Amino acid sequence: MAKYYQINEAMAKAANDANSMSDYREGSATAEYRARVDKVYEIVEQIAKERPRLLERAEDMADRYSRKLAEYYNAHYRNEASCPSYLISGGANFPVRKKKRQNSRRDTLMERWQELEAYAGQIKHLLTMPLHILSGDDNAIEMLEEKLADLKEMQEKMKATNRAIRMKDTSAGDEALGDLGFSSDQIKKLRKPDSIGRVGFPDYELSNNNANIHRLEARLEELKKTKAAGTTETECEFCRIIENTDLMRIQLVFDGKPDMEVRDILKANGFHWAPSLNAWQRTLTSNGKSAAKRVIEQIKTMQSAQEGGN
Repeated sequence: MAKYYQINEAMAKAANDANSMSDYREGSATAEYRARVDKVYEIVEQIAKERPRLLERAEDMADRYSRKLAEYYNAHYRNEASCPSYLISGGANFPVRKKKRQNSRRDTLMERWQELEAYAGQIKHLLTMPLHILSGDDNAIEMLEEKLADLKEMQEKMKATNRAIRMKDTSAGDEALGDLGFSSDQIKKLRKPDSIGRVGFPDYELSNNNANIHRLEARLEELKKTKAAGTTETECEFCRIIENTDLMRIQLVFDGKPDMEVRDILKANGFHWAPSLNAWQRTLTSNGKSAAKRVIEQIKTMQSAQEGGN
C-alpha cells in the first residue's frame, strides 16, 4: 500500500497564481505527486510477487522516494511562489535580483529532480538485479549501503539546517529551510530554543549520527573484505572449521554428535545447531572467528582436565 506525504496545496496555488493566468485546480498538486508515487509502488507490488526477499528493501526505498518527492514538490512550489512571472507582475518595479535567486534555486531543484528520477530507477532495478546470498540477511551489503547513504544524507541535512538557522537574514534562512523540506510549523519549532537555549540540531545529535556512520562503514568494510576472501576450510583435532562466505557463517562440523559438555561450550559461545547443514554455526564476523578459537581452546582445556582426573 502506497505511503504518501503532505503536499502544501496553498503553496502550490500561490505558485500557480504567480506564473499562470489560469485558475488553480484544488488538489491537482497532490494528485500529480500521488500519481508518481503510485507508479513506484506498482513496481513494489511486482517485486512482492517476483522477488519477495527484496520486498522489505523495496518498501523502504519506496517510502524514502515518496518522502523525498514530497519535499521536492514543496520546495519547488515555494520557489515558484517566491517571485511572480514578468507576464503576471508587469515590467514596473520588477524584482530582478529576486528573479535571479529564483532561477538559481530552479537549477538546484532540477538537480534534485534528476536524483529522484535516478532513485526511482534503482527501485525498478531491483526487478532485474542479480541476486546473491550476501550474509545471514540475503541483502546485507546493499542494505548497509542504503542505511549508510541515509545516515550521510541526514548528517548533511542537519548541518545545512543549522547553517540556515544561523543566517543573519532570517527570511533567507527560512527559504533555505523550506528548500530542505521543512514546513512552516517545523521551521518555527527548529527556531525555538530548547531548555538550555539551543536551536536547530544539537551537537550531540550530529556526533551520534557521525559515530553511527563510522560504525556502519567499518561493518561494511569488514563484510566486503570477508566476502572477497572466499570460503576457507581448516581442520583441528576436534572438528572442521569452515568460514562460509556464501552463507556468511563460521561453521564447526564434528564427526558425530558432540558430547553434552561440548554442546554446552558451543552454545555458551553463540553457536547454534543447523540440522540441514550438519554444522554448529554463527555469523561470520571477527567476533565469530574469535568465538570459534575460544571453543577449541575450551574443549582442549576440558579434555585435559578430564584426562588429568583419570
